[in-house]
Amino acid sequence: MRRIEINMSQEFLGENIGLTFQQIQKYEKGTNRIGASRIQQIGKVLEVPAKFFFEGAPGGWEGETSSHTSPALLELLGTREGQILINSFVRITDAEIRRSFVCLIEKTATLIDITQPKPKRSSARPRPRKKW
Repeated sequence: MRRIEINMSQEFLGENIGLTFQQIQKYEKGTNRIGASRIQQIGKVLEVPAKFFFEGAPGGWEGETSSHTSPALLELLGTREGQILINSFVRITDAEIRRSFVCLIEKTATLIDITQPKPKRSSARPRPRKKW
């Protein structure tokens, strides 16, 4: 999220710590774990202390006082579109316009849910075969 916030490419971040952009992608997606020294390097390039990456983490010192952020919100914040959406939304000062915008998004999502075909469920039991 920090990388996107400061408009830094994965390629630029990788170059500055000696990695490929593919490795940065793996870190961001959670495919690969990140060592402590690598977290320090990334923090230096992103201009944040290493502890920035642990704020609100479960089991941390601030775990009891921090709010629980939903995975969906974290996923949204991790995208360029999500950050643009949020930054644009907070610039709207008229409460009625903000409510109308939220209503529009909710209705759009509902329409998408209604029009998209439901995935087929796999039954727990296999269907009996016809005997010919």
